[in-house]
Amino acid sequence: MNIHEYQAKAVLREFGAPLSKGKPAFTPDEAVAAANELGGSLWVVKSQIHAGGRGKGRFKEASAGEKGGVRLARSIDEVKSFAKEMLGATLVTVQTGPAGKQVNRLYIEEGAAIDKEFYLSALVDRVTARVAFVLSTEGGVNIEDVAHHTPEKIHSFSIDPATGAMPHHGRAAARALGLTGDLAKQTEKLIAQLYGAFIAKDMAMLEINPLIVTAQGQLKVLDAKVSFDDNSLYRHPDIVALRDESEEDAKEIEASKHELNYITLDGSIGCMVNGAGLAMATMDIIKLYGESPANFLDVGGGASKDRVTAAFKIITADPHVKGILINIFGGIMKCDVIAEGVIAAVKEVGLQVPLVVRLEGTNVELGKKIIRESGLNVISADDLDDAAQKIVKAVQAARKGAA
Repeated sequence: MNIHEYQAKAVLREFGAPLSKGKPAFTPDEAVAAANELGGSLWVVKSQIHAGGRGKGRFKEASAGEKGGVRLARSIDEVKSFAKEMLGATLVTVQTGPAGKQVNRLYIEEGAAIDKEFYLSALVDRVTARVAFVLSTEGGVNIEDVAHHTPEKIHSFSIDPATGAMPHHGRAAARALGLTGDLAKQTEKLIAQLYGAFIAKDMAMLEINPLIVTAQGQLKVLDAKVSFDDNSLYRHPDIVALRDESEEDAKEIEASKHELNYITLDGSIGCMVNGAGLAMATMDIIKLYGESPANFLDVGGGASKDRVTAAFKIITADPHVKGILINIFGGIMKCDVIAEGVIAAVKEVGLQVPLVVRLEGTNVELGKKIIRESGLNVISADDLDDAAQKIVKAVQAARKGAA
């Protein structure tokens, strides 16, 4: 689960991280009120969307201007003007894709005199089973570009969960960033704060880009992106309350209500599979035969008829789906349950695109019998290769017919 920058900073503030003052705003008037409350003569007006690259992004609407999704305002009038331009407009960044995301909220933050910019992130290292910190002196830019062109400027270390963050971790971070004296002490304190927040809130990723040194010699978190482990959210109702469903795909939201593992993709063939590994193999073989999957959907090992029905409805609700492939290997998941769920869903929502079903495993013959006797226009397949070829052929034939 992702949250907005201003929410991430509120979480980090609980753990004492050094942050500039700021306030969220949902209307131009609220933006003006926030700037007046913060005081000063320089404010940063930041679009709040779940994507990076906001500063270099561009709005689709000409009325939103050409200055990107993060702007410096040197007067209250500019704060109001920028807020009017940005709110309701669609911001396109390298991470949103060409469709972009609508800006529904802003973060008004006091300006900062920046002396240096760094990159810092924390994430779960699956290899070491530890939280790893990644740092670079090249902050404020895409870390992917730094990794590609100057990998020697990226440093990392991991923290043993048995000990937690220790002073030597802070010193290692300070060395990586070239900081000494009081700034090194500030870095040591910051690493402990960030690690504490990461563990306490079950974060999956914490990225600060940039982490800055101000002209006054203070270390500050200037930007923050945080995501959380979905499996731990039951422990954090305060984090769940921060969820912004307007930033998420409606189909993925619906899938989560039925405990389905679903991710929207940009292809034409909808997939319903049980097991993540089999789902990945199914998507790969669809690509092999010349088409692309429209989704990743794992119904799980113990899916019920109702869950299968919900999964089918979610797939058919996607207008980009031109064909559906159901690939089930029945172990715990019984083939007859899948068949009953598919039949129920088809009868309820209809079937407007080709459907190929491949069943194997527990109660396979009963499952095939249910589908065969349903009277529905379903294409049966003997194995995964046969199923992939049949759905690709059906989709391509339908596309030619439409042309």
